[in-house]
Amino acid sequence: MAAAARLAVRARPQSNPNPGVGAILVKDGAVIGRGWTQAGGRPHAEAMALSLAGGDARGATLYVTLEPCAHRSDRGPACSDLVASAGLAALVYAVRDPDTRTAGQGARRIAEAGTEVRHVPCSAAADSLEGYLMRSWHGRPHVTLKLAMSLDGCTALASGESQWITGEAARAHVHSRRAMADAILVGGGTWRSDHPRLDVRLPGLEGRSPARYLLTRGEAPDGVQAIGSPEGISGLTDAQYLYVEGGARTAAAFLAADRVDTLHLYRAPIILGDGARSVADSGLTDLASAHDRWTLTDRRQLGSDRFEAYRRIRHERD
Repeated sequence: MAAAARLAVRARPQSNPNPGVGAILVKDGAVIGRGWTQAGGRPHAEAMALSLAGGDARGATLYVTLEPCAHRSDRGPACSDLVASAGLAALVYAVRDPDTRTAGQGARRIAEAGTEVRHVPCSAAADSLEGYLMRSWHGRPHVTLKLAMSLDGCTALASGESQWITGEAARAHVHSRRAMADAILVGGGTWRSDHPRLDVRLPGLEGRSPARYLLTRGEAPDGVQAIGSPEGISGLTDAQYLYVEGGARTAAAFLAADRVDTLHLYRAPIILGDGARSVADSGLTDLASAHDRWTLTDRRQLGSDRFEAYRRIRHERD
């Protein structure tokens, strides 16, 4: 299932508005088919895997990150129908589909056809669907906040000079993260001082540049759309993944509104002293409230810079 989750990442963000799903067919201990949701949402991962396996799919086990869909479409058949008619020995799926058109109906249809069906939760599969699930459950995109800073937490010199804090490897990594987002957002101060292009400049991925947004209560420049507040991201109905690149007040606004799900921190081995801080006042009133909010999920070296990813710990009260 973890391998299927890694395949699912290939679908992001081009599968939008459909979720990025991964599927693997296994028979006699060997992989005979695999797939992930294609650009525009079709074909689905299950259809790709079954097509690749052909007649060999009979008697195999299908591992899929999301419950196969039960609703029919003019663009293609329901995956639950495809799976039910494939003669599989078993279906193993990790996440129940919150879409009311499926929501248990897909798994039930497959079971009624005589295929063993098992729901086996998998954190890697849930992580690969975080944008789709956030949109389904909370009506907004999943938000990643990116901060590039010095060891002492500065994003620029006191004069405002900020290019470049990090090296080429770290900047390339940022562009790869942009390529996995539906939309990218900065604040007005960053827009005016840095004039960012907010695109993807990695060879072969230029076409993955996300839609551009500006956090402002005024008008946005041509080619950029305005959002008045972090809460306004609920209006981004076409986006499952939003990448926020700051600056300090924008970062603080999203943190204060609890609209950050993942933190991406890039730390350069430099000390800037009396420079611009990476995050402005986010409204914390006591130190205890700062604890038990973030957990480390990734850490790696990018040239001379250090990358760390943190996930927001969501409690039942959140």
